[in-house]
Amino acid sequence: MKLKPRDTLVVASHNKGKVREIMELLAPFDLHVFSAGDIEIEEPEETEATFAGNAALKARWVADRCGHIAIADDSGLVVNALDGAPGIYSARWAGAEKDFFVAMARVERELKEKTATDLSAYFVSALALALPHEEPRIFQGEIHGHLEFPPRGGNGFGYDPIFVPNGETMTFGEMDPAKKLAMNHRTRAFERLIASDIFQP
Repeated sequence: MKLKPRDTLVVASHNKGKVREIMELLAPFDLHVFSAGDIEIEEPEETEATFAGNAALKARWVADRCGHIAIADDSGLVVNALDGAPGIYSARWAGAEKDFFVAMARVERELKEKTATDLSAYFVSALALALPHEEPRIFQGEIHGHLEFPPRGGNGFGYDPIFVPNGETMTFGEMDPAKKLAMNHRTRAFERLIASDIFQP
C-alpha cells in the first residue's frame, strides 16, 4: 500500500476534533482528504475488543463503501486505577449526546468510590489504513500522564480537560492545540505510520 501526492484518502470518522487533528497531520503530504461524514457514510458499530480491532473495522467499513483508501482512528483514555476503563468504551461513557463532561464526571466518581490514590492514566490511539477489501495496517501510539479534577481548559476535545501529560503542568484542554498535537497519542501513532514508508514523495 502506497500513498502518492494527490491521491484520495478518507478519514473514517464523524468526530470533528479527531478529523481536524488527522487532517492537520496529513497536510504536508498533498493528498485529497475528506471525512466519512462529508460523503455521508454512516459509522459502523464498534464491536471489537481492542483499539486496533475497532480501528481496523472502521477503516475497512469506509474503504469498502467509498472505494478509496481510508484511515481510521480508535482511541481512548486508560485509567490504571479503574482497571483500564473507560478504554475502548471512552466515547460510550459520554452517552448518546457525546457529553464528555458526563464522562469525566463518571471517571472522577468511580475513582472516588474506589478511594483511588493512583491517578495515572494514558491515552491510546490505534490508526488503521485500509485499501478496499484488504486487511488494514495498524499503527499504535500512547502518551502517559495523570488525571486532575475539576476539568480545566476549553481547548481540545474528549477527556482533554482532565489529562496532564508527563512533564507538563497544563491539561490538554488548557494547552495550545499545536503543542498538544506535537506530542499526543495520535501523533505518535502517525509517526509510526510515516516510518513505514507508506507515503511516497
